[in-house]
Amino acid sequence: MQNNQRTIFEALKWASSLLTEAGRDQNAAELLLMHVLGWSRSELLARFHDPLPEEKDRLFSEFVTQHKLGVPVQHLTGIEFFYGRPFEVNKHVLIPRPETEEVVLAALNMTGDVFPHDQTLKAVDVGTGSGAIAITLALEKESLSVTATDISLDALAVAKRNQQALGADVHFLHGDLLEPVIAQGIKVDLFISNPPYIAVEEMDSLSEVVTKHEPVHALTDGRDGLWFYQRLVRDLHNVLSEQAVVVFEIGHTQAQDVKALLMQSFPAADVRIVKDINEKDRAVCAHIQNEKSG
Repeated sequence: MQNNQRTIFEALKWASSLLTEAGRDQNAAELLLMHVLGWSRSELLARFHDPLPEEKDRLFSEFVTQHKLGVPVQHLTGIEFFYGRPFEVNKHVLIPRPETEEVVLAALNMTGDVFPHDQTLKAVDVGTGSGAIAITLALEKESLSVTATDISLDALAVAKRNQQALGADVHFLHGDLLEPVIAQGIKVDLFISNPPYIAVEEMDSLSEVVTKHEPVHALTDGRDGLWFYQRLVRDLHNVLSEQAVVVFEIGHTQAQDVKALLMQSFPAADVRIVKDINEKDRAVCAHIQNEKSG
């Protein structure tokens, strides 16, 4: 009986060529095949010349074709890694970016600088999406009591599943920005948010992999990209403790605008701009003495 099975190498070569021609990342082929086979990359490379079982080949080919058409790899595999941990993602949440890992690190570093390391602190993550920021903070710093909010019930459902899967202690609230936190009278020592900050006119410059498959309301404010920062800074004094750390993820052109917003509300704040690994402005961090607390 004739064997028409492709080898793993042949399947990868076909997929990489197809994706390159379509302007996609050819590395996606490896990620998709590793997912289909349930293998690590080292196992995949070690078994390059093994035949690819037909049912696995069919599924792999289907995934490659879908990614060629613009479906994100993470929506096909159902996960994205953040801070070394697997997070469930789907069409209801933004796919966590590596740059946001650097924002979390900046928050942890500044919190460590401002507060004693053994002090129990309260944190809030506004617009939590998949829960990546809130869950990572809770797991990386056990002395943090973390609350997370989102206006999307679908997003909160994803975040709660991630919380359960990763064993994090996070309290989730449904509502618009800081409203549910204010309603419960919660005061926090660390505020962090990665709000929708892409200006509406910049949306056309994004890949269709992003604009057609990730939630638009989590990408843009439909305005100039600063609207959510303005609303959040306006309400911050209602939720910050007497001494607090504030961390915003930002677009690379927004650092001075967001810094100015914070300085207007908190003139004595120590505000720093943090760059990412690509030397682009990525976060605005502030140490604030909140005179209106209480």
